[in-house]
Amino acid sequence: MKLNNESLKEKKFWEDVDISLPDFDRQKSINAALTTPKWLHFGAGNIFRAFPAVLYQELLEKGLETAGLVVAVRYDKETIKKCFNRFDDLTLLVTLKSNGSTDKKVIASIASYLGMDCDYDTLKNIFTNPSLQMVSFTITEKGYNLINTNDEYLPEIADDLNSAPCMAKSFPGRITALCFERYAKGCFPLALVSMDNCSNNGDKLFAIIEIFAKSWIEKGFVDSAFMDYICNPKKLSFPCTMIDKITPGPDREVQKKLEELGLDDMQSTIAGKNTLIAPFVNAEETQYLVIEDSFPNGRPPLEKTGIFFTNRKTVEKVEKMKVGTCLNPIHTALAIFGCLLGYKRMNAAIKDPDLLKLAKGIGYKEGLPVVIDPQIINPKKFIDEVINVRIPNPFLPDTPQRIATDSSQKIPVRFGGTLKAYKALGKDFKELKFIPLVFAGWLRYLLGIDDNGNPFEVSPDPLYESLKSDLEGIKLGQCQIDIHNKLKPILSNSSLFGLDLYESALGSRVEEYFTQMISGTGEVRKLLSIIGEWRI
Repeated sequence: MKLNNESLKEKKFWEDVDISLPDFDRQKSINAALTTPKWLHFGAGNIFRAFPAVLYQELLEKGLETAGLVVAVRYDKETIKKCFNRFDDLTLLVTLKSNGSTDKKVIASIASYLGMDCDYDTLKNIFTNPSLQMVSFTITEKGYNLINTNDEYLPEIADDLNSAPCMAKSFPGRITALCFERYAKGCFPLALVSMDNCSNNGDKLFAIIEIFAKSWIEKGFVDSAFMDYICNPKKLSFPCTMIDKITPGPDREVQKKLEELGLDDMQSTIAGKNTLIAPFVNAEETQYLVIEDSFPNGRPPLEKTGIFFTNRKTVEKVEKMKVGTCLNPIHTALAIFGCLLGYKRMNAAIKDPDLLKLAKGIGYKEGLPVVIDPQIINPKKFIDEVINVRIPNPFLPDTPQRIATDSSQKIPVRFGGTLKAYKALGKDFKELKFIPLVFAGWLRYLLGIDDNGNPFEVSPDPLYESLKSDLEGIKLGQCQIDIHNKLKPILSNSSLFGLDLYESALGSRVEEYFTQMISGTGEVRKLLSIIGEWRI
C-alpha cells in the first residue's frame, strides 16, 4: 500500500495496522489554501511536519479552520515532485514513546508545497492575499546568517542588497521582497513567526528584513514608507517563539517496521545539501511551543491544541531557558563528544557515565544558576525530563552526527547567553569548567579524528572550511605546534562564542583542554574521566 489520497480510501487497511487517518475534507482545505490562505510556512523540515502541521490538523478536524497549510521550499520542481507530490503531500507521523510504544498518524494538513523559485508567482499571490494571517519559519540557525567570518556580507546577500527586490535570489532577500509586495498591494497586516532555535528569533528575523529595506530605500528601489510598514507592529509583527520537539532524520528501523506493515515506497530521498526527506517523520512525544501573542491580522486558535500564547518577556525567558541552558547546550555537548567517542545514537551517548556527568554539569551546575524562571515551565523539571526521559529514549533514533550539523551556528546561540549572563552578573568565569570543555571538544572534533585515532566525516557546517584552515597543521599526537597562535583567531571571535574568550579568561582554559585532547589517542576519554572529580 502506498501513501497517497487514493490509498486513504482503504480504511480497513489503515485500521488494521493501527494508523490514524485525517478526519476532515482535505480537498476543501486545499482549495481554500489557494483562495483564502491563513498560514504559509517556509521550510519542510521534520520538526514542522511533526509538530505545527499536526496541531493545525487538529483545528481542521475540529472545524476551527478550513484552509490548509502552504509550505514553501528552496527545492526545484523535480525535487518537490519526488519528495512530496508523489505522496500527494501527505506525511506519516511516527511518535516514538519512551515506554516503547508508538503512535502512527497520517498528516494531511499541508495543502501544497511550493518552490521559492519555480512557483514564485503562486507564492507571491498567497503571500499578498489579505486573508493570510501568519508566515512562519523553520529554516535553522544558519538561515539568519548574512555574513562570513570576516564580517563581510555573503556574496548572494551582497548582490541582493544592491539589486531591486524583484531580482532577489537569496532566501532573506526573497522574504523581504515578498514583504514589499504585500506592502505595495495594500499594506495588509501580517505576523512573521520564526520558530527556529535562535535567541530572540523574532528580532533576528526583523533585523534581516530591516537591513534589506534600508539598503533598498537608500538605493531608491523602494519608497521610504516601506520602512514604516515593517516597523509598525500593527501592520507587520515579528513574534518571538520557543519550539521544542526532538525530530531526528528518518530512521531505517522505523522505515523497516512500516514496510513490514505493508507500506511501500518508504525510503528516504536526498534533497538539497544532503538533506534526507522521507514520507514519514519519526519524533518524540514531548513537545513545547510558546509564542508571543502579537498577530495584527488574527491567527489560528492554536491555544486549543496546547500551544502557549503569552507576552514577549515570558517567551524570552522560556527560550533562554531551553536554548541556552536546559536542552540545546546539552544536546550539542553530547553530539560533539558522542562523535569523538564513536557513538551512533544519542540515547547511547547519554548512558556513558562521563557524558552523563558532562550533561548534568552543563545543565544543573553552569546553566541553571543564571536562568530566570519563566513560571509557565519549571527549568529544573525541564532539565530532569531532558536528561532522564527524552534523550535516553531508546526508541528515538537521534544521532550525534545529526545534532553536530552546523555547530558553528549553534554554539554562539546555545552557550553565548550563559556566558553573557555570567558577565552581566559579575560571576567568576573560573567557575566554568564544563562549557569550555565543550568548546575545546568542538575544536578537537573539527580535526575529523576520533579518540581512537580513526578518521570520521565532520557533519556539514557553513564555516567548516574556514575553521579547518585555521586548524591546519594540528595533528593528533604532535603537540610541538604553537597552540595559542593557532587557536587565537577562533577563540577571540565573539561571533563564534558570544564573546572573546580571552577577555573572559576562558581562552586559556580551552587551550589547556584542547592541548590535552590532541596529545594522543584516548586523551579525550582521559580528560572526560576527570569530570568525575568535578562537583555538580
